[in-house]
Amino acid sequence: MISVLVADDHAIVRSGIKLMIESQPDMKVVGEAEDGEEAVHKALELVPDIVIMDLKMPKKSGMVAIKQITEANDQIKIIVLTMHDDKEYIFRTLQAGATSYLLKSHHENDLIEAIRTVSIGEAYLYPNATKLLLEDYIQKSSSTHDDNLMKLSGREQEVLSYLAKGYTNREAAEQLFVSIKTIESHRSKIMEKLNLKTRPALVEYAAKNGFLDFS
Repeated sequence: MISVLVADDHAIVRSGIKLMIESQPDMKVVGEAEDGEEAVHKALELVPDIVIMDLKMPKKSGMVAIKQITEANDQIKIIVLTMHDDKEYIFRTLQAGATSYLLKSHHENDLIEAIRTVSIGEAYLYPNATKLLLEDYIQKSSSTHDDNLMKLSGREQEVLSYLAKGYTNREAAEQLFVSIKTIESHRSKIMEKLNLKTRPALVEYAAKNGFLDFS
């Protein structure tokens, strides 16, 4: 059972999210928070698998709450659910420790998919968020490639490209006609060779080294 804490300053939004989540047989809302301060307190007290976090909240912003929760317990995964479709917000929340970024205007199925994806250790970004981030990284990066790329095999670079574009392990495996375990093995080796710890860091690395195509 995936346990979820819902943090949003609007009671009607919390109620809607709770109904949506609890309609799923493998999910349960274990708590609610109406401000950032309460979100941090309840997250550390209840230790849910996932916190769904709004960014604009009283007492303590969602951004600060994300950082405090993930610094205290990095096993708690954060899904940002907001109205802000802005690459600066996306980048800052990922830096703070969020694993997923969704808009409130998205379909409810997107949130359910994000919860399931994040619960198995994958990151989840809606496609335009990934595109915005990567375009921004490319604009800011130099044209020189990191020498560490030479450590990756051709297959590993191919896997890196898929993962950086937001594909889950399963989706990358389907594209490359290999098993999920093979993708997991490649990803582990890639992260080790490049000394990367998180999916956002992998995305940034891939973009800065110029082999992602947005045409």
